[in-house]
Amino acid sequence: YSEEEKKTHYEEEATQFIKQILEGVHYLHTRNIAHFDLKPENIMLLDKNVPLPRIKLIDFGLAHKIAEGAEFKNIFGTPEFVAPEIVNYEPLGLEADMWLSGASPFLGETKQDTLGNISAMNYVFDDEFFGHTSELAKSFIRQLLQKDTKKRLTIQDALNHPWIKSNEHKEEPSKVPERKRERRQLKTKRLREYTVKSHSSMPPNNTYVNFERFAQVVEDIAAMEDTFSQLALAHDGLQEDIDALVSIYNEKELWYKEESESIRHELSQLRYEFRKVEAQRRSVQEDMRNVEGGISRVSERYKERHAHFEALQKELGAELQWVQEVVGSFQVTGSNGGFPNCSFSSVFNADVNEALKELLNRTCGGELLTGINLDQQR
Repeated sequence: YSEEEKKTHYEEEATQFIKQILEGVHYLHTRNIAHFDLKPENIMLLDKNVPLPRIKLIDFGLAHKIAEGAEFKNIFGTPEFVAPEIVNYEPLGLEADMWLSGASPFLGETKQDTLGNISAMNYVFDDEFFGHTSELAKSFIRQLLQKDTKKRLTIQDALNHPWIKSNEHKEEPSKVPERKRERRQLKTKRLREYTVKSHSSMPPNNTYVNFERFAQVVEDIAAMEDTFSQLALAHDGLQEDIDALVSIYNEKELWYKEESESIRHELSQLRYEFRKVEAQRRSVQEDMRNVEGGISRVSERYKERHAHFEALQKELGAELQWVQEVVGSFQVTGSNGGFPNCSFSSVFNADVNEALKELLNRTCGGELLTGINLDQQR
């Protein structure tokens, strides 16, 4: 093939695949069911070894039946393939399935960039994916990538688009079964005519009736063979569907196993971390109980010492009052002519200081300081 022929050939194949996808979507939309996750990963080839393999839409985990008059909103799907109404959390309908492009022209460096490009309708046809795409095909994609859902192609509009119609693959009906059917019918007719001609001149008996019945049996056998052929074709189709379902089941089972193993590992890690935190919590609670016990004991001792100190203060106040009274009486005596050469008050105060220190040491058991200064002059 030349480059132009290759381009045309590839686009014809693409058109045939897109038509099959649209037919599948049409089947869903006629039943008011939206798939909501149409992307290349969810389109499966039933047989890779044929020129034009049949395809199946898979993974209906996000599918939703659109009820008339009921508003449905959600944020889901793969970022580069979701419609703007999903990104903007707007009411959703069947139109979201028509946001199709194949390779996404909105793909950004990050998920947020991609979603921003979709919301802003910022896209370009990258030459890597769309370099050999015809303008008619690009026009088809542009009419699908419309932010306004009312301007976006419906499934029927897409099936009737010139690009789909221009490269539509018209399968010619197989003539082999028809030829076989005609041959069987021809044989049956000839056998019947031969029976009639051969036995029309025979005397009336059961021979002609038997041949009539035989001819009818031959026709019935031909009809049954046709039915068996159709059943064989249906069986082949069912077998393909079963193979596809088994393949999907195996893929999903493998995915679920991997996911469950990952979740089991994460749960094990969480259990370990939880036990660790629980042990730390118990240790902290034990420390708090010990601290509370220590605080309680200190508080009790403080109260005891405080009560002891107050009692001592009262006792000391009484002693000081008595000493003041005694000192006052001596001062009166000294002024009347007691000790001319020294201050009796000073001497007596020094003696009182010593006595009080001894009293404090004896009363407090050495727990209070004995630095009470009574040298002040009154």
